[in-house]
Amino acid sequence: MHFGIVGSGVVGLTTALELQRHYPNADITILADRFNEDTTSAVAAGIFRPGTSFAGPTREITQQWVTDAFHYWDEIRRSSDAPLAGVCELSGYIYSSTSPKIVRNHFIEQLLPVYRQATEEELKLCQGDWKYGSFFTTCLTECRLFLPYATKKFIAAGGQVTRQHVSSFSDVAEQNFDVLFNCSGLGAKELCNDQQLVPLRGQVLKVRAPWVKLAFYGDYDTYILPGFETVTLGGCRQYDSYNLNVCKYDSMAIKERCYSMLPSLKRAEVVRECVGLRPHRAVVRVESEFLRLANGRMQKIIHNYGHGGYGVTTSPGTAKYAVKIVRDLLAGNSKL
Repeated sequence: MHFGIVGSGVVGLTTALELQRHYPNADITILADRFNEDTTSAVAAGIFRPGTSFAGPTREITQQWVTDAFHYWDEIRRSSDAPLAGVCELSGYIYSSTSPKIVRNHFIEQLLPVYRQATEEELKLCQGDWKYGSFFTTCLTECRLFLPYATKKFIAAGGQVTRQHVSSFSDVAEQNFDVLFNCSGLGAKELCNDQQLVPLRGQVLKVRAPWVKLAFYGDYDTYILPGFETVTLGGCRQYDSYNLNVCKYDSMAIKERCYSMLPSLKRAEVVRECVGLRPHRAVVRVESEFLRLANGRMQKIIHNYGHGGYGVTTSPGTAKYAVKIVRDLLAGNSKL
């Protein structure tokens, strides 16, 4: 078997590793023009906490993606590879002064080891007029560590990586892939002419604050997320914005909101500021398609994109689902 994967972000890499698990003798090639720290995945804080609006084709499938993904990350967390892979356990609080619904999450309340209502004392851990809160324990995946780790693991198992910009599926026609996985993220807007795919611009600050050991979420997309080397301060979600430049006004707003929650952050050194365009689609696309290429050849394609801000969170789950589609397809059990 000869598989191709377009995209080397967290979705592409988890798909590649899942493919190797089921097809250890297959010839698998990742095609991408950006790797590791140049991908959108590298900007993400990587906490396992899917938004309640995250959606696949059905509620049952969406929950399966989330469940499979958590078990994937948690298995790495419990392994000796955890520090190399950049996966650790993280506990934190989500607060709101407006609605108790904001601090609930139907995807993970029964899935995480701990997800409970915050006590009155815990609502006072952060400055602010917090009326509602939840405490939870989850996983965090630092993609600046995970992406190189996963790439190394993929290559060690016989995988190949090719630097190539794919602007059309016909660009890879001569490589004769049995199945091509489209994990191109926002690139799928051009590749598939998918007008449902929209960039959600995000900006974060990475600061050095080793005294912060817990995650904190507040209203207005405010979050403080400690990682392996830095603490991520965020954020913003700007619909249909393609601006990849750091905006000083966004930085000022993020600092104001985060500093008001944890005043000690005022003395934290800002290491870097990052911008990423999350590939948002109302329904994440994980499905098969037959496409006729420019040379007349029919190409089997499995799409796996549109995760928005939850690519790191859910990618192992959608990868497992995408590979199951291929297994059914190759076994003749699935009609396109």
